[in-house]
Amino acid sequence: MIGRLKQWMQGGAGPQAAAEGAELRVLMVCMGNICRSPTAEGVLRDRLQRAGLQQRVAVDSAGMLDHHAGEPPDPRAQRHAALRGYDLSAQRARAVRAEDFSQFQWLLAMDEDNLSWLQRRAPPGNAARIELLMPYARRFAGVQAVPDPYYGSAAGFERVLDLVEDACDGLVVRLQQELQSGSGGKPY
Repeated sequence: MIGRLKQWMQGGAGPQAAAEGAELRVLMVCMGNICRSPTAEGVLRDRLQRAGLQQRVAVDSAGMLDHHAGEPPDPRAQRHAALRGYDLSAQRARAVRAEDFSQFQWLLAMDEDNLSWLQRRAPPGNAARIELLMPYARRFAGVQAVPDPYYGSAAGFERVLDLVEDACDGLVVRLQQELQSGSGGKPY
């Protein structure tokens, strides 16, 4: 417990990310872990709770870079998320770690740059699924990336939420199928 608390204080996974006994683990990944991936983490947590799966699926987020390690999500991301009922305030940024490839069955990238970065860093024999988040979307089918809103206007943060909510709805359906099949997150 002390080790997990220390890790959280240094920008590592929060206590809720570990979800003891979770059958599946999902890691959302963007560049700095302050806008898109924490938003995706917060939305997916909400959707899993609504589906009654919060004890069976653990969610965390991380970034390609460690520039913001230990920082909360961007205030604009928090503000726009809060307007839709998501509380991101307890999250802290962290960088992707080598052990994430063995601790998470799903590493979901926000865009192609994040995806190729993860694929290049995956260890040989990696069993985790490394994919884009957006192919799980239904209303925004065909949109491949969640655009980075960091240098844009408020509309960019709203767009991120629209895309992420849709993709997380589809992802929850897929996770339910995975849990029902009993594959326990093992790749096909």
